[in-house]
Amino acid sequence: MAASMCDVFSFCVGVAGRARVAVEVRFVSSAKGKGLFATQLIRKGETIFVERPLVAAQFLWNALYRYRACDHCLRALEKAEENAQRLTGKPGQVLPHPELCAVRKDLHQNCPHCQVMYCSAECRLAAAEQYHQVLCPGPSQDDPLHPLNKLQEAWRSVHYPPETASIMLMARMVATVKQAKDKDRWIRLFSQFCNKTANEEEEIVHKLLGDKFKGQLELLRTLFTEALYEEALSQWFTPDGFRSLFALVGTNGQGIGTSSLSQWVHACDALELKPQDREQLDAFIDQLYKDIEAATGEFLNCEGSGLFVLQSCCNHSCVPNAETSFPENNFLLHVTALEDIKPGEEICISYLDCCQRERSRHSRHKILRENYLFVCSCPKCLAEADEPNVTSEEEEEEEEEEGEPEDAELGDEMTDV
Repeated sequence: MAASMCDVFSFCVGVAGRARVAVEVRFVSSAKGKGLFATQLIRKGETIFVERPLVAAQFLWNALYRYRACDHCLRALEKAEENAQRLTGKPGQVLPHPELCAVRKDLHQNCPHCQVMYCSAECRLAAAEQYHQVLCPGPSQDDPLHPLNKLQEAWRSVHYPPETASIMLMARMVATVKQAKDKDRWIRLFSQFCNKTANEEEEIVHKLLGDKFKGQLELLRTLFTEALYEEALSQWFTPDGFRSLFALVGTNGQGIGTSSLSQWVHACDALELKPQDREQLDAFIDQLYKDIEAATGEFLNCEGSGLFVLQSCCNHSCVPNAETSFPENNFLLHVTALEDIKPGEEICISYLDCCQRERSRHSRHKILRENYLFVCSCPKCLAEADEPNVTSEEEEEEEEEEGEPEDAELGDEMTDV
């Protein structure tokens, strides 16, 4: 049963807090499924909509490695200077212009029962009202024998960084339904996300869990059932239903990245400074990022994923007319026009990052097939249809160095915060 547009748009925050009626969801084709279309002229640079996820969760390894984020909205909880100190490994690292840090520690609150931290009372209450009453382990937060802790440990043992999904996203889906007064509404909302065939689902699970995925999936299903079984969702706990749920999260989960340091850098960029002061500040920031790269590598952000109904309706294009970002340093997803979009035109984003989009058609198709199980037929791919189906020597060398391409969904989004 399909969710109504009222259900869908209730999660679209919109511009200035109002859901914008500038888009509509339409059926495109059996191959592409649904698409998102403009209903009025959208200008380049305009925010098309802002959407909050149905559910979101921080990645488990990311949390274990002390990337401190709000347990509900994933807002970074460290001060920018604390963030820089941890990422550089330099306890004495000092940032200029500390007043530009937007983190408000005076507003932070924890759950009085299990002590998980939130950025505000609003997030603590929102989590409690939607799912946390079911998931709160109380004083057993650090008990390795608690069913949820056993589930999380099993997940960490089969899904290593760089992470692309979390078993806790699925747990929050179940907990949301368990707590809901209108369970059918939430089931309808979760059913909006695209479905795959049994063979396609196995490919997605294989991608997430590796070669021994069948045994690992059954172990996770057993632990998931012990921790969270819900009669209204009994199908999700069967072998076929659990595989489908797994594939739903693997296909539709949108990467989320937040960073207090990134927010501080953006604020520094906006400062009006004398040329000499600007040069000094830019040089300081450049060196800071070099120090972070040397100490931490590419893992800069608090990272997680969420399920966004409208965003999931945006199809891929290698020449997108819109892009996603998280400029508010939390789970609110902004979709912004990269060019003027006419009424009736489809709104497309890219599932590839900037570097991947510049690769050959064959290489782009390889990444999309392996991660999203479709062949792209966007204008760029059609225009390059006569190109040979081989990667360039440079790309082949790159792939040999990097190994199998990782899930591309976290590309731009994880850093554009």
